[in-house]
Amino acid sequence: MRTTRTRTTRLLTTRLLTTAAVGAALLLGSVTGPATARPTDSGRVLVFSKTAGFRHDSIPDGIEAVRQLGATDGLTVDATEDAGAFTARNLRRYDAVVFLSTTGDVLNPAQQRAFEGYIRQGGGYLGVHAAADTEYDWPFYGGLAGAYFQSHPAIQPATVVVEDHAHPSTAHLPARWERTDEWYNYRSDPRDRAHVLASLDESTYSGGTMNGDHPIAWCQEYQGGRAFYTGGGHTKESYADPAFRAHLLGGLRWATGAAQADCRPENGYRPLFDGTAASLENWQQAGPGSFTLADDGTLTSTGGMGLLWYAASGLSSYSLKLDWKVTGDGNSGVFVGFPPSDDPWSAVDNGYEVQIDATDVPEKTTGAVYGFQSADLAARDRALNPPGEWNTYEIRVEGERLRVWLNGVRINDFTNTDPARSLRDGHIGLQNHGAGDQVSFRDVRIKELPAQGR
Repeated sequence: MRTTRTRTTRLLTTRLLTTAAVGAALLLGSVTGPATARPTDSGRVLVFSKTAGFRHDSIPDGIEAVRQLGATDGLTVDATEDAGAFTARNLRRYDAVVFLSTTGDVLNPAQQRAFEGYIRQGGGYLGVHAAADTEYDWPFYGGLAGAYFQSHPAIQPATVVVEDHAHPSTAHLPARWERTDEWYNYRSDPRDRAHVLASLDESTYSGGTMNGDHPIAWCQEYQGGRAFYTGGGHTKESYADPAFRAHLLGGLRWATGAAQADCRPENGYRPLFDGTAASLENWQQAGPGSFTLADDGTLTSTGGMGLLWYAASGLSSYSLKLDWKVTGDGNSGVFVGFPPSDDPWSAVDNGYEVQIDATDVPEKTTGAVYGFQSADLAARDRALNPPGEWNTYEIRVEGERLRVWLNGVRINDFTNTDPARSLRDGHIGLQNHGAGDQVSFRDVRIKELPAQGR
């Protein structure tokens, strides 16, 4: 069975050694992205574009765009409008199936059952635009797509607000992405079920009906498989736009398992650092070195060894999320549970570090509680993106228990038993380790959790 999990295992060695492609370099203001090609024969994708209702004249452009993008990522791309391709035996060949502006009832019951089995065995789904205008009487598909189409206004410019800068489909995009398309309204808000990657600012165009919370791209783990949807792609011009093409390729890479990201629903978090200089006012630098704030909202370490710590308040029971990226053999970590101090070694001596560097011994490598407990290395290796790509940590502290998720996969579960240390009340910090280490951080956010009894 070729599943997303199989492809993830097959590509692991390559993924740890190279930076994957996310499309051609994008010379659109602050929109940038790497353009390194992957090795050939790393997977296979089926593009399905059958229509039983409205037919988009952009479908041929979309098929050609996926073919070209797949080639940069070592994917063989097949395209069909024959629903007979949906058999258990045939679907086994594919790492993901793209529903490209399909409309209406496109699969019969037997074909639906085959596709359900494919997803439940780890298959990937990528829905583009009118994929949300498909199979209204098939509940499994509605859950997979995330939301059904309701209506749309005329084609017009709008502002897309990028909510997740770590997912490969959005990592290259600015915080506010200006583009022209046909903007769908949906029958329901997928936010509680899926992880929203980008939403529409309804104040920037006419005809939005979702009361200011208007997701337009999202991802989710669904009944054993992976599902990514983007509402863009109505126009032919979309498929010639480098930024949209990179958006599609990032979604395709995640759907096939070539890239990892946290696609669990995310609600209730507040920003501690949101990419602006103003949000750094509550942070202090301890020790040598510093962090540089770039125009794209990333913090990159320089010099060291020091610590940028959140001084506004201590924390006791919380879920901390942040995105990080290393360049080459960069060394850094996230510290939790330490007292306020201008000495970065106070965090080392009194708190705990969740390590980022992937090249040290097990108890001092990515996902480890540094010097105390190794991550689950097999789970870590499956979840880890290589140097040059973004990763997301969730660090959850409840009482003296510290758990770590990497790109949505739990990789460590540690309990403090040292009477000289405590996780129940302390600060958080980002390490700048040394002059030769370059590590970047984005989107530090937190959700308070119920206090744990002593």
